[in-house]
Amino acid sequence: MSDDYLVLLPDDEDRWADAPPEVRQETYQRHVEFARLLAERGHTVLGGAELEHSREARVVRGTLDDIQVTQGPYAETVEQLSGYYLGRSDDLDDLLQVCGLLAGPDAVEVRRVVPDSDPAAGQR
Repeated sequence: MSDDYLVLLPDDEDRWADAPPEVRQETYQRHVEFARLLAERGHTVLGGAELEHSREARVVRGTLDDIQVTQGPYAETVEQLSGYYLGRSDDLDDLLQVCGLLAGPDAVEVRRVVPDSDPAAGQR
């Protein structure tokens, strides 16, 4: 049975913003290779995107009728979520192996998406 997984890509946004074009191109090529390897090994990419810098984020607190909105990231850390992939796989171990291509010396986080049919999903 296949499960859906979210591959979260944290990064130092300021380092990325200051990266020279050749570093950016190398990074984009790793992502092309990542997608190729996923397809070759039977995994399916359902979606994904690079995210804008967290300084453009909005954090919403409150209730439907009374919200407070602040600008900037939810958490003040050096690394922020810079992108993600949503994928489907029946082989988590192999998916993790392929994620090593993106992790390099940094890290990526892989989390299983709770299926809609999971009775506990509504309790979270």
